[in-house]
Amino acid sequence: MSVQNTYTVTGMTCGHCAASVTEEISELSGVTDVAVDVPTGAVTVTSDAELDRASVAAAVTEAGYQLAG
Repeated sequence: MSVQNTYTVTGMTCGHCAASVTEEISELSGVTDVAVDVPTGAVTVTSDAELDRASVAAAVTEAGYQLAG
């Protein structure tokens, strides 16, 4: 069973930003897909199980951006 969550990431302005966020989130255990929409900051993460929001936030921070909310 796949779980899909959408997060809002602030500070992304280009494809390089999206690639950095995708790379870091993809390293989280169970993540099977990451889709980034730079203009809106929406990051949709598909995983095998529910992800801990703090883990996602840490990955986004590692990429140099912030999770909104």
